Amino acid sequence: MGTSVQVTPLCGVYNENPLSYLVSIDGFNFLIDCGWNDHFESSLLQPLSRVASTIDAVLLSHPDTLHLGALPYAMNKLGLSAPVYSTEPVYRMGLLTMYDQFLSRKQVSEFGLFTLDDIDSAFQSVTRLTYSQNHHLSGKGEGIVIAPHVAGHLLGGTIWKITKDGEDVIYAVDFNHRKERHLNGTVLGSFVRPAVLITDAYNALNNQPYRRQKDKEFGDVLKKTLRAGGNVLLPVDTAGRILELVLMLESYWADENLNYPIYFLTYVASSTIDYVKSFLEWMSDSIAKSFEQTRENIFLLKNITLLVNKADLDNAPEGPKVVLASMASLEVGFSHDIFVDWGNDVKNLVLFTERGQFGTLARMLQADPPPKAVKVTVSERVPLIGDELIAYEEKQNLIKKEEALKASLIKEEELNASQGADNNTTDPMVIDTGNNQPSPEVAVAKNGGYRDVFIDGFVPPSTSVAPMFPCYENASEWDDFGEVINPDDYVIKEEDMDQTANNLGGDINGKLDEGAASLIFDTKPSKVIADERTVQVRCSLVYMDFEGRSDGRSIKNILSHVAPLKLVLVHGSAEATEHLKQHCLKNVCPHVYAPQIEETIDVTSDLCAYKVQLSEKLMSNVLFKKLGEYEIAWVDAEVGKTENDMLSLLPISDTPRPHKSVLVGDLKLADFKQFLSTKGVPVEFAGGALRCGEYVTVRKVGDATQKGAGSGTQQIIIEGPLCEDYYKIRDYLYSQFYLL
Repeated sequence: MGTSVQVTPLCGVYNENPLSYLVSIDGFNFLIDCGWNDHFESSLLQPLSRVASTIDAVLLSHPDTLHLGALPYAMNKLGLSAPVYSTEPVYRMGLLTMYDQFLSRKQVSEFGLFTLDDIDSAFQSVTRLTYSQNHHLSGKGEGIVIAPHVAGHLLGGTIWKITKDGEDVIYAVDFNHRKERHLNGTVLGSFVRPAVLITDAYNALNNQPYRRQKDKEFGDVLKKTLRAGGNVLLPVDTAGRILELVLMLESYWADENLNYPIYFLTYVASSTIDYVKSFLEWMSDSIAKSFEQTRENIFLLKNITLLVNKADLDNAPEGPKVVLASMASLEVGFSHDIFVDWGNDVKNLVLFTERGQFGTLARMLQADPPPKAVKVTVSERVPLIGDELIAYEEKQNLIKKEEALKASLIKEEELNASQGADNNTTDPMVIDTGNNQPSPEVAVAKNGGYRDVFIDGFVPPSTSVAPMFPCYENASEWDDFGEVINPDDYVIKEEDMDQTANNLGGDINGKLDEGAASLIFDTKPSKVIADERTVQVRCSLVYMDFEGRSDGRSIKNILSHVAPLKLVLVHGSAEATEHLKQHCLKNVCPHVYAPQIEETIDVTSDLCAYKVQLSEKLMSNVLFKKLGEYEIAWVDAEVGKTENDMLSLLPISDTPRPHKSVLVGDLKLADFKQFLSTKGVPVEFAGGALRCGEYVTVRKVGDATQKGAGSGTQQIIIEGPLCEDYYKIRDYLYSQFYLL
């Protein structure tokens, strides 16, 4: 039987909530994505909390909050302790995203769901992989291979391929088949007939206009607003789609010779662009080629100024400007504050480039028609003064005194315990330590604890049999390599780390944006004050789809080409999910599932696949041929059983009968056309067939992507008169396959 596969959605089905899914393969539990929304609703994580301790590995697909926002909380509060896998950009950009989320909330609330230390701790467990890199799991996951592949949409975005016993489970959500300025399109179309495909229905009902038309409309609306004296606010994510928008604005400003200022405002704006400059190999082929030719980094921004606090924006010169600010939801962050300031001016424009999350201010403003007024909460952190400051300091002093008293009691207990019953006071060279209560002046505070020092003499020794001036014998252990050391002696204590450096994200090389650093290192007593306001929405509100996802028409075409044996639909509105489900049942495959939250579906393959052991005698006569990642061979054998009752293939006793030649491989006419061109053969497409030279035509007959179709239903036909060209093209055609 096939590999056992069960899928259990934990969040993000029949709605647009964050993505989180449990995929079990032969008992090995993968948590694929660990998202949260911008409201950080704890109720969304209840299904995850029930299975967190059983997770064996976590796979992250994209570096935004919807795909990894709950990782720090789950690691610190829910008992998730599994290794995490992602690409390098997902790791770096995801880290910056979570920093920006935390800092945005800490500035306007007493946010306590997770801390910067929780973020660092969670991301320290991430193993970074490159695209197409096969990573073999060990232990419980022995035999399972995971590999990230290009998804598009966001930098480092990943389609996960999980392979066990030759069967593939593909997880592909939020992919984009279109090539963009900074990203290549997805490679999902290169997978054919996987055992299971898990994908989303988020865009199933949406069809997008052509890119050139969208870009023109985008530029026109910006230019119209700026020339009328208005400001433009683009609420954006921290380190995702913002990169495409940055390149669009840079290109448009250069082409149109515009001189209006553009500002990119987040707590980690500088770090984001700095890291992106080093990720060119993860971007589109055109960017890599341009860098090779000119040695100029495309993210050396000429028209965009990076800001890390709103005060810099407030001090900017008066006049029309464009501001890209986080968060895209308008719930918190700089974008929220700027909207409050600009929303009541008819000259201004708020341009949304992605759909707002459900229940957020951005989603409310994207309604048709938009509201005429919205109630918002404006919060800010201010330092304590007067009586509040005095009360705070008194409380802190009381806490310090309690901690000091507790430390002294612990010290006293340790000294009492060390004195013991073997106290020998008859020896004149031994100090009488019967009274082991140290005087208050003998202990001084250091780093919050108490340590003994010499005052008018010495401190009584901790043992009862020490000479007047203690001499400690070195009792170190030695082995063949030298002195045996205790690793714990070299571990830096937490309190020492806090005093020496408050390094935000140790793995981020200690680099801090100025605004983020000032917020973190500011230890002045403060409080948050909130003010309820009503904003009259007089500014223009425009939504343009620059989410970078494949639209409904493209999704259907790709799924028809991939033709999975079983299809699982997740993440999308109920209407979109049902629409795509019905389409796929008719045109893709007969096994389509759309499970509910915590509903486990069994998508074990129906293939008749068995594990067998090949005997050494049989293996000695088998000739293997390389086929991609595998080696294949034709085997004539008899089926038997080993002593462990496992199936085994044994050499047949009689002479094997000859078999027909088998051609193994998957020919794509576009690839064959390129191959023939390198051989000097004139070739072109005509009427869906490949015209080779003057007389020979190669065509495919049948459609392997139809429901229930197998690879055997598709044939390659070569037509033409028996001539030299015919035989030459046929030989070239055979060379594209493996002959068994």
